[in-house]
Amino acid sequence: MAEHQLSFEEKIAWGGLIVAIVHGTVYLSVLLTRAASTPMPETPYVDALLWSLGAGILAMIILSIVVSITTGEEGRATDIRDKQITARAEFTARGVLVAGALAAMILAMLEQDGFWIANVLYLGFMLSALLETVTKIALYRGGVPAW
Repeated sequence: MAEHQLSFEEKIAWGGLIVAIVHGTVYLSVLLTRAASTPMPETPYVDALLWSLGAGILAMIILSIVVSITTGEEGRATDIRDKQITARAEFTARGVLVAGALAAMILAMLEQDGFWIANVLYLGFMLSALLETVTKIALYRGGVPAW
């Protein structure tokens, strides 16, 4: 059996999975630590949420630069398979993102605390990102089915 060579896009997907898990876990840890002494809706979250998002974005930028440098110019080329995988993964994850936005909108209409609205949006973004990267990895590993 031939050894599977990771494409540039697949390397980014693996890195994205790790970044999403790490920054989501760190945010949840900070939030739960703070909530130990405060009721959940009164827990300070804005700074942790913004730092988490910023760190995740920065980590992905750095990861992309490092992978780009180490892969070399010939390894960064994308083909139709990469485009199909990206399109299918985005399509698959879109439903989770929309569900998170709808849940936040319902919470806003019910005049719930901003804490819950912001965290439902964050959860929607996180779950969507995780599903997208897992889908990409699965498609790179298992092949793109013909629809």
